[in-house]
Amino acid sequence: MTFQQVSEPYDAYDVLVVGGSGVDTIVSVGALPVPLADSYAVPPVREGAGHTGTGVALGCAALGLTTGFVDFLGDDHPGSLVRERLAGTGVDFRPLISPHGTRRAVNLVAADGRRMSFYDGRDPADLRMPPEHYLPPLRRARHVHLSIMHFARFLYDDIEALGIPVSTDLHDWDGLTDHHREFALRSDLVFLSTAGAGERIGSVMREILHEGRAQAVIATAGAGGAYLLTTEDRTPRLVPPAVPPGPVVDSNGAGDAFTCGFLYGRLAGRDLDECARLGAVAGAYACTSPGTHTRLAGPEDLRPARTAPSAAGATAPPADGPRPAGPPDARVSPAGA
Repeated sequence: MTFQQVSEPYDAYDVLVVGGSGVDTIVSVGALPVPLADSYAVPPVREGAGHTGTGVALGCAALGLTTGFVDFLGDDHPGSLVRERLAGTGVDFRPLISPHGTRRAVNLVAADGRRMSFYDGRDPADLRMPPEHYLPPLRRARHVHLSIMHFARFLYDDIEALGIPVSTDLHDWDGLTDHHREFALRSDLVFLSTAGAGERIGSVMREILHEGRAQAVIATAGAGGAYLLTTEDRTPRLVPPAVPPGPVVDSNGAGDAFTCGFLYGRLAGRDLDECARLGAVAGAYACTSPGTHTRLAGPEDLRPARTAPSAAGATAPPADGPRPAGPPDARVSPAGA
């Protein structure tokens, strides 16, 4: 296997994103789930760069954070779409060329903004990123965000040795699948959605906090807001949903935007509650344009942080109670979008 290094790192990064680039094919459907049929007529199918690492890198850069991004990318047409999307955004993208090609996903998006993703990860289990590629930018980073690519787990020892805080997004983890567990227990900030664990989300959050090194666990719940659990909490607390600045048309990338808003606050020294509110605003902002990562919040869009009137002052239900009402994050892919 041969790889190609194509860029040099910046002097320093606020955030270094590892893994999670790819291309999304967006198919608009009337509603989810789609009833079984031989074929459907749909609006024009859209294709463009997406996936979770791309979204976090773009979102952090849009918020003014100096952002690096290391990953594997195919020398193919989808790979060129990723490069084109990142060009000129301020993201220092340093890909290694993999013969296995660029990751893909087909996302069905309903009229209410919900989505379901079919993910083609294509990285083989033995894929590893050479230390000489990731160590130079890692040593320059204030914070590292690991996408849950298999190869990324092998960076934890170096990250811990350097004493750099690390975050990850488990997406729709059910609390059981082994692939996610190391990411859950070795990260300082852990994001996930309520979609996978359902009514067990409270116990999953507590397990991450009590068995791992996390300072906070954040579970996003679509239009229902999010839950925040810190080392000072006994049960998760509700983070009210933010008021979107326009109609909700597509939830692709909302979870990534939430992560960016949260990290923006954290790197600015804000407390965890304020970070979660900033995440909610950034996530709501992302839902107001079609496609993935097509509308990115800037610092001015995060202030003031408005919350939905119906949720203001609300308290979280019992930790293992029902999920909040509203469109779920219907991700089925390990990497999200």
